[in-house]
Amino acid sequence: MSGIFGVMTTALRNVFTVRPAFTTMILAVIVYAALYPQPYLNEALRNVPIIVVDHDGTASSRDLIRRIDATPDVAVAMTQPDMVSAERAVHAREVSGILVIPQYFERDVLHGRASPIALYADASYFLIYQRVSGAVNGVARTMGAEVEAARLIGAGVDTGLATAASDPMPLTAIALFNPQGGYATYVLPAALILILQQTLLIGVGLIETSTNSPAQKQQEPQAGAIQTLLGKWLAYLIIETPAFVLYLIILPYLCGIPRLGPFIWVLVLAVPFILAVSGLAMAVAAAMRDPLAVQLALAACGLPFFLLAGFAWPNEAIPEGVKMFAIFIPSTSAIDGIVRVSQMGAMLSDVRSQVLTLWGLALLYGAIAVAINARRAAGYRAALARSATVAD
Repeated sequence: MSGIFGVMTTALRNVFTVRPAFTTMILAVIVYAALYPQPYLNEALRNVPIIVVDHDGTASSRDLIRRIDATPDVAVAMTQPDMVSAERAVHAREVSGILVIPQYFERDVLHGRASPIALYADASYFLIYQRVSGAVNGVARTMGAEVEAARLIGAGVDTGLATAASDPMPLTAIALFNPQGGYATYVLPAALILILQQTLLIGVGLIETSTNSPAQKQQEPQAGAIQTLLGKWLAYLIIETPAFVLYLIILPYLCGIPRLGPFIWVLVLAVPFILAVSGLAMAVAAAMRDPLAVQLALAACGLPFFLLAGFAWPNEAIPEGVKMFAIFIPSTSAIDGIVRVSQMGAMLSDVRSQVLTLWGLALLYGAIAVAINARRAAGYRAALARSATVAD
């Protein structure tokens, strides 16, 4: 037991004395916490500017423009008399869409004929396209239903029947788990877990490769390979627990992200996640040995880990072979499980597979690190024995 606590004390000291590791595991975590959520504080995209080309110039077309401008998602920045001027504004990135109201729009609407309006929206950015098309489509449907109801009432149909006939299946949309429909609620919880993984991976890898010289090994407490692993795991749990509290309790509270589950359940997933990530880092460091190589390799894995996590790109659209590989990345199960528990109010029984997967990865990577380090230690002892024999 004393060997485990000796290794833990040494590992904690290394976190603060190995400068690259301290920068990654402590300073970077604080800097990311302060800066990363800033672009998402507005939560939802509002008042996307569009341009209107009104070929009709009637009271009905102006009423349509006024209603669209009144929506929270779209703002009518300007009107132009022709498409050439409107296209010039889009190419200059002054607006993100063009709404074209055809000639005789009011006449056709009042006569009960279809008068389609045309919307050209910037689809290169899906959030902008979604806001613009959703706002214009909603206003057009509402105005069309009102016109149809007024026409039926004028023809002598009962008001209730006319309203029901113009909109026979009204839709009531309720956003589950993301009531504001915002991007921060969707992306921040998963991205914060990825940040914790990358900082821990690189930090542990730097510690393991920066303290593997023979002189430094002699100064470390004498302990078996398993005791060494357990001691280091305890140290990294102590270091990462405050980071998890900051990232998964304080930051979601400050950013207004919904939280439906108790934090104690999040810790049930956080513990094997930290052990799995640190075990993976120790295994990689034991195999590569060079601090620069470890830092470059683990940093380069950040974007693939982000894409394989299943939230930037839908998990259902990822090939099965790639999803099988993604299981071996701790963040894949951790993001799925922690988001379900903290943001969606899932029970622990609902994330049993994620918990078991994380514990399995922790044991797997821990065993690999123990095996590699034990083999290296045996080789080191054999080399010392040979040198002592030669000296004799």
